[in-house]
Amino acid sequence: MLLEKVVVSVGGSILIPGDDDSEYIGKLAAMFVRLSKKLRIVVVCGGGKIARYYTNVGKELGATVQQRDMLGIDVTRTNARLLAVALGDAAYEGIPDTVSGAAAASMSGKIVVMGGTSPGHTTDAVAAQVASAMLADRVVNATSVDAVYSDDPKKVPDAERYSRLTIKELQDIVYSDHDAGRSSVFDPLGIQTLITSKIPLSIVDGRDIAELENAVLGRKIKGTVIEPA
Repeated sequence: MLLEKVVVSVGGSILIPGDDDSEYIGKLAAMFVRLSKKLRIVVVCGGGKIARYYTNVGKELGATVQQRDMLGIDVTRTNARLLAVALGDAAYEGIPDTVSGAAAASMSGKIVVMGGTSPGHTTDAVAAQVASAMLADRVVNATSVDAVYSDDPKKVPDAERYSRLTIKELQDIVYSDHDAGRSSVFDPLGIQTLITSKIPLSIVDGRDIAELENAVLGRKIKGTVIEPA
């Protein structure tokens, strides 16, 4: 039986916000282990506030965008190692540092966990590229908001909430330039990759384990479903 393939982009703001992180990561890992019996799973971890701290301090010290990106990438890989610890024997041994390496590792039957790859590529973009390389059935973005909005709902209380969008409609919402440490609902390079590969995307509240599990399984969600163009 061919297992469905899913790539999950887990934001650093979800993994390590400083709010019962070990408890959450333990529950997240338990969910992935349970679902790995039904799916082939690759998890791409973001850097969150710790990565932003390093990139901001690096900027103050005169670091180039590429140098700041590398600082952030190192943090994403540390976060990936932390999740791999929680996964135990279910995790693939090692943290792939390339898209092709992650796609190949996904054939092992283990849960593959990774962070960033190279400067200029956010972990959202990496997740989309890995999904394209392994011909994944879907990508799930586990983020700090519960859906896609027309504006930042934390700053604009009456921002419109979307339950369904096309990938090109999402493209119109996100920013179009890259800067180290900057975050958006999903990276524009990742969106372009999903447009080309025609892989669906779901955006959900990553701290809601039940919601995230539904998204990973391709079930109905409360978040936003992004349909291929």
